[in-house]
Amino acid sequence: MLLENERFDLIQKNGYGIIQNKKWFSYGIDAVLISSFVEIKKRAKILDLGTGTGIIPLLINLNHKQNKIIGIEKQKDVFDMAKRSIDYNQVDTIDLIHCDVNELTDYVPKASVDIVVTNPPYFKKGHALINEGDAKSLSRHESSADLEDFIRNASQVLVEKGAFYMVHRPMRLVDIMFYCRKYGLEPKLIQFVYPNEEKPPNILLIKCIKSGQRELKYEKNLYVYDENKNYTQDIYNIYKKLKIDVFY
Repeated sequence: MLLENERFDLIQKNGYGIIQNKKWFSYGIDAVLISSFVEIKKRAKILDLGTGTGIIPLLINLNHKQNKIIGIEKQKDVFDMAKRSIDYNQVDTIDLIHCDVNELTDYVPKASVDIVVTNPPYFKKGHALINEGDAKSLSRHESSADLEDFIRNASQVLVEKGAFYMVHRPMRLVDIMFYCRKYGLEPKLIQFVYPNEEKPPNILLIKCIKSGQRELKYEKNLYVYDENKNYTQDIYNIYKKLKIDVFY
């Protein structure tokens, strides 16, 4: 199952886990937060745009085993790694598609998905020089698809009143709001995540509804660490909610 520089990390003590590459990247709290933030109804069809190692579909599957989830990933090596994780866990409700975000509608029909969730690259094109062969850099920096592409394509495949969920950085909030409105995804709920009570927010969670009414609400602020540099109770509660049992 494992190739060079890969390791298998448990998500649950029963052996449910994920393959990750030590030289590329490992999933972080961003994926955990967005997986908890998403509201999922029975029989909803879910799409993870830019699925990477497949961590978001795997985390969602822990609590919603009957929901159909599609993961889209451009990088072939990362796609193959995600597929091996899905196969290892014997999950038959997650399908992975190897394609670019801008090829999405070639594989997923328009207006066919109830929920789109995404943890896209955070840094704008031109923000820094990247190595096109570096999976870690490509996952963090916009390359062939930028923020507008992610939002536009998400809107195309969502049904009317479908939900769009994104985890991003607060520094991109204006861009996010602009592009969501441009493509008919109305921002409905925002939550800011802070490293601790002394620092500014560094993670943004947002929910939009396709063709939704204009009314924006705010979840209470979420703090990751307490004064002793331990996870706050809110963070532990999120891990428990997702049934991630190797962290508590």
